[in-house]
Amino acid sequence: MASVQSYRWATVAAGLMGAAGVGLAAAASHAGGEALLRPASTICLAHAPALVALSIAGDRVRLAALVAVGMTLGTVLFSGDLVARHFIGSGLFPMAAPTGGVTLIVSWLLLCAGALAPGRN
Repeated sequence: MASVQSYRWATVAAGLMGAAGVGLAAAASHAGGEALLRPASTICLAHAPALVALSIAGDRVRLAALVAVGMTLGTVLFSGDLVARHFIGSGLFPMAAPTGGVTLIVSWLLLCAGALAPGRN
């Protein structure tokens, strides 16, 4: 069984996502960018609490580490691509936002699968 320390990275990622989400919301409201920055903010703010919950739950949630990695990567790809498009005029790489979105969807489904998987003996 992994210790709470092993999920510390997920808590750090959650804090960074939360801060980015608030900053992006402010930028969208005050500096323009509703079309790209608002959805990037929403994705960050939606997944930060999920990562906090996964980091607290640790190994009590089956597949928690994999779900946390997927949520972190998916959020970085999805939101990062939208932010890059707004500020530098091009995305991270072709299909970065859709790849991030699919990664997030798969991560949520993995969370469901982990909850439905038989318990450990």
